[in-house]
Amino acid sequence: MREVILIKTGEIALKGLNRGSFEDILVKNIRWRLKPFGKFEIQRAQSAITLQPLSDDIDLDEVCEAVGKIFGIAAYSRALVTEKDFETIRRDAVVYLESAMEDIRTFKVEAKRSDKRFPYTSPEISAELGGDLLQAYPHLKVDVRHPDMTVMVEIRDYAAYIHGPQIEGAGGLPVSSSGQAMLLISGGIDSPVAGYMMSRRGLKLSAIHFVSPPYTSDRALDKVETLLKILTGYTGNITFYCVPFTKIQEALRDHCPEELFTIIMRRLMMEIAVHIAERENIPALITGESLGQVASQTLLSLAATDAVADRPVFRPLIGMDKKDIIKTAREIGTFETSILPYEDCCTVFTPKRPKTRPTLQYVEESQALFDFGPLVQEAIRDIEEKIIRLEW
Repeated sequence: MREVILIKTGEIALKGLNRGSFEDILVKNIRWRLKPFGKFEIQRAQSAITLQPLSDDIDLDEVCEAVGKIFGIAAYSRALVTEKDFETIRRDAVVYLESAMEDIRTFKVEAKRSDKRFPYTSPEISAELGGDLLQAYPHLKVDVRHPDMTVMVEIRDYAAYIHGPQIEGAGGLPVSSSGQAMLLISGGIDSPVAGYMMSRRGLKLSAIHFVSPPYTSDRALDKVETLLKILTGYTGNITFYCVPFTKIQEALRDHCPEELFTIIMRRLMMEIAVHIAERENIPALITGESLGQVASQTLLSLAATDAVADRPVFRPLIGMDKKDIIKTAREIGTFETSILPYEDCCTVFTPKRPKTRPTLQYVEESQALFDFGPLVQEAIRDIEEKIIRLEW
């Protein structure tokens, strides 16, 4: 029996005349992601993509796990490919579904006849095959409303497909179909989730992180690198820029008002990120800020930070509460790493009483008390020695 993975694309089907370009990107991403598993024949037809392994030693369980993380895939399932002959379909379905039928008590059959030339209607296919399964597995009963399992039969142009329930995919749009953005990533819970969410909307990610040795440790950097490696399972390859930030933070401590330490620090981080993004032709930035979560994430504080950005700053978590962010972090596998007790530079020189309603004029005047320009340029030059390529 020949088994394939049947993929449904979901949102891509709504793209009208642009649909083909989205599908091209998705197929390219699938090929790249599945390259370590072996060779596949990939076919597109009727809002579905079929992955046929070209070797018997390919582990389809592992392949399905990888497919489930590819953005642009709404649902997928392992399916048996058989001839478009109804007697063959009935015979092969009974054999193929044997192991699945042992663990359930109720089922129903649904048929989809995309090829209208097939001589049996969808209701006829469902009724006849349902009868065959009842006869082969007497412990089963039909339940059309709340079955333990739905058996699907799809009659397509080139073949018939038999499979169980579809598994929900990662959804969204294919990575790189919406362009590219740079994620400002800390070692916390929020920013990896923000990167995941924007990549799910089709953005290819780069990432930038700031380190302040000896105030931050190598373990803190390793933690961020681990978070990004987890994200690559969804986002594809990530170029990771690591910025030395110690001298800037020490100058900030020595020359600026303590109540504005965090806001000015974030402005300087944003300034460096903008410079790298401009050099690498990256048109947008991403942060993990949520409105009102901490003092530096009030409306006025965010406005003061954005004043140094010359490109869009996406904040996908802006309206989420911490519970929802943590839930997503658990789902994508970053939470346990994010809570490891290795502090990043955002916790260095934290003010006791941070200002929550700063005016832009006051922030700019306070930052102007010291010329950060030479230190910013030095940090940017030092980035060249700290670029890491993380692969899908």
